[in-house]
Amino acid sequence: MKIYFLGICGTAMGNAALLARAAGHEVSGADTGVYPPMSTVLAEAGIAVHAGYDAGRLERLAPDLVVVGNAMSRGNPEVEWLLESRALPFTSLPSLLHDTILRRRRNIVVCGTHGKTTTTALCAFLLRAAGADPGFLIGGVPQDPPCGSWLGEPAAPFVIEGDEYDSAFFDKRSKFIHYAPHVAVLNNLEFDHADIFRDLADIQRSFTHFTRLVPRNGWIVLNGDDPNLAALGATSWTRQVRVGRGAENDVVLSDFAETPSGASFRLAWRGRPWARVEWGLSGEFNARNAAMAATAAALALRPEDPTSLDLGALASFRGVRRRQEIRLAAAGLTVIEDFGHHPTALAATLDSLRARYPAARLSAVFEARSNTARTKRMQDAFTEALGRADAAFIGPVSRAERVPAAERFAPEEVVADLVARGRVAVTAPTNADLLVRLAARVRPGGEGPEVVVFFTNGSFDGIIDGFVAASRVGG
Repeated sequence: MKIYFLGICGTAMGNAALLARAAGHEVSGADTGVYPPMSTVLAEAGIAVHAGYDAGRLERLAPDLVVVGNAMSRGNPEVEWLLESRALPFTSLPSLLHDTILRRRRNIVVCGTHGKTTTTALCAFLLRAAGADPGFLIGGVPQDPPCGSWLGEPAAPFVIEGDEYDSAFFDKRSKFIHYAPHVAVLNNLEFDHADIFRDLADIQRSFTHFTRLVPRNGWIVLNGDDPNLAALGATSWTRQVRVGRGAENDVVLSDFAETPSGASFRLAWRGRPWARVEWGLSGEFNARNAAMAATAAALALRPEDPTSLDLGALASFRGVRRRQEIRLAAAGLTVIEDFGHHPTALAATLDSLRARYPAARLSAVFEARSNTARTKRMQDAFTEALGRADAAFIGPVSRAERVPAAERFAPEEVVADLVARGRVAVTAPTNADLLVRLAARVRPGGEGPEVVVFFTNGSFDGIIDGFVAASRVGG
C-alpha cells in the first residue's frame, strides 16, 4: 500500500512512517518543518519527504491512504483538496496505528503531562534487555533503544507514547483513546494544552475515559503521589499498581541521591527489595520515570514475580535526544538542550542541574513556543521556575501574532519580575539578538564553570546549534 503522511516530520508521525515502511508499505510525506533529527532519520530509511504542501503534487502521487497529522488544519491546501475532491481515503495517525498495529497487540501505553517520551524509551529498553522483542513507537529520537520505532514480534508487547493531545482536526479525542491499552501507565497529570482543554477537570475527564479501556486482565500503573491522578477515583474494573515515594504504594522509590557523578535510588515491590539503581540520568523525575517503566515492563513480562525482572541495564541507559541532552561539555562550559515547555518540567530540571553542577553559574534560555506557553496562563509559574537559575534569557514569543496581546506571554514582564528578585534576566526582539546577548555574558574560561540550558519544544531558530558552534571555536 502507498501511504502518504501529511506532516511527516513530527516525531510521532515520522516514527509511525518508519513503522509503515518496516511493515512493507511504500511511504512518503510532506511537511514544512523539515529539520533534523527526524528529517535525517527519514532520509536514511529511504522515505521521500516533500517540502511544503501542494495539492497538485498529492493528486499526482495518488497514494492509497493519506494520514493527516494533528498539526494540520483547515486551510492547508492538501487538506482542502482531500475534502473537496473525495478522491483519496484519509485517516488520523492514532486511527492508523490502532487499525494496523495495536488492535491485536498487548500494548503498554505511557501517558502523563511530563516524561512520556523518556518513560516509553525506558520501558522498551528494559523489555529488550530482558530478551523480549517488543514493538514500540517513541515520540522522539532515543539513544536507547537505538531507534524510535520498531514492529517487534507480534506476540511481544507494544510500547507506545500515549499523548493526551487531540488526534486530528476532524477527531478531537485524545490520541491515547485509540491505543487499546493492556498496561496503562499514568505518570503524572497537570493542566496543559490550553488550546484543547478548558481546565484540569477537562483533562482528567479524558484520562478517565482512557482508563476505562483497560481490560480486567490488564493493569493501570499509577503515580501514587500525584493528587490529580488520585482524583480520577477507583478503577474497580481492572487491577491497579501504585508507584511512588510513600510507603502505602505497591512500588516504593526511596533513597534518591544526586551528585556531580550521577544519581542513585532504590526500588521495592510490596515490601520486597527489588533493585538499587545507579545511572547517569539527572533528577528525581527521571528516577520516577524509571520506576514507572520498570513496573510496566515487569507486569508485561513477569506478572507472577515482578522483582525477577533485572534492572541492571538501567546503568547503561543513555536517554533521549533533546531531553536534558548534553550538547557541549568543554572546560568551564556545559551546554544542555531540553524539550521543556511546562513550568513544572523547567523547575525540576533546574533543581537537578543545581545538584549535578553545584559550583556552576546556571543560565536558563527559554522560548515560549507551545500553544499553552505562548499565553499568560502559566506566566507566573514560568517566572517562578526560571528564578531557579542565576540568569534567564527569554526569547520572543513564537508565532506571537496568533495570540491576542492581552492574553500573550510577556517576556518583558517576566524579566522585570526576575530582576526585582535579584536575578539577571534578559530578553530580545529576536532569537538572533538573544544569542548575541547570551554569548556576551557566557564565555568558556570565564570567572567559573558555566551551565547553559536551552528550553524549547522547537528549533529555537537554530540558536542552540549556533551557540554550541561558537563556544567550541571560542573555547
